[in-house]
Amino acid sequence: MPITVEEKFDSGGIVRGQQGSATRLYIIAGTDDDIAAADALVVFRPATVDGLPAQTAEVEWLAPNYWLGKVRYGYTNQNQGGADALYSFDTGGGSQHITQSFSTINRYAPAGKTAPNFEGAIGVDDNSVNGCDIIVPTYSFSETYIMDASRITDAYKSTLFNLTGKVNSAPWRHYQQGEVLFQGASGSKRGKGDWELAFKFSASPNKTNVTIGSITGISKKGWEYLWVRYADADDTGAKALIKKPLAVYIEQVYEYGNFAGLGV
Repeated sequence: MPITVEEKFDSGGIVRGQQGSATRLYIIAGTDDDIAAADALVVFRPATVDGLPAQTAEVEWLAPNYWLGKVRYGYTNQNQGGADALYSFDTGGGSQHITQSFSTINRYAPAGKTAPNFEGAIGVDDNSVNGCDIIVPTYSFSETYIMDASRITDAYKSTLFNLTGKVNSAPWRHYQQGEVLFQGASGSKRGKGDWELAFKFSASPNKTNVTIGSITGISKKGWEYLWVRYADADDTGAKALIKKPLAVYIEQVYEYGNFAGLGV
């Protein structure tokens, strides 16, 4: 007989605030073994409720082959933030190579001549668009938590490993999907005490309605990569062969991950 888990009709209950918590109730059927019932409950229950991570899962015998399951969600004193958490951020600029400007402010040519219009392409010569390096704002932040040793299991470490180098697959905190890159976590522990875990992130805003040359309506998520394909064209006013944006491509270069697994 297979083991089944169903949420009770009267399940639920959420407490919001600094000491936020939630509870979910389930009926587990198909086994008389409490360990098997608990394992089935852990597999079935959601990892988070209202942004709160699962803390405990317990089962209580009801009748032969039936159990009451209860899952509690929330943060322990060691991982809810506040005095036991350290936050830092950095908006220092990073270098980026670009081939397209926001706009061409002006064009100059000798008397009697017309400067070709490259539609924002930068550093154009006979063969290519060379572009230039600019300083762009980069928002990086880190969060350090003291966590109970019982939370830092091999499964949790594996989750952190698998989420490293991924961007948020759903809205996370006040960020939209695709705006946050998880750069990894580092942890340290002394003896049998609590763990100190540091989480590193970088954020890049999503963009919409971008215009490149005569191409409009471009949208890209924060950590997607945009590149421009240029083609030769005739500038009849300048009587010159020029390079103009032919097409714009948006590439997904990072995989998505569910940041609920971070538990912070």
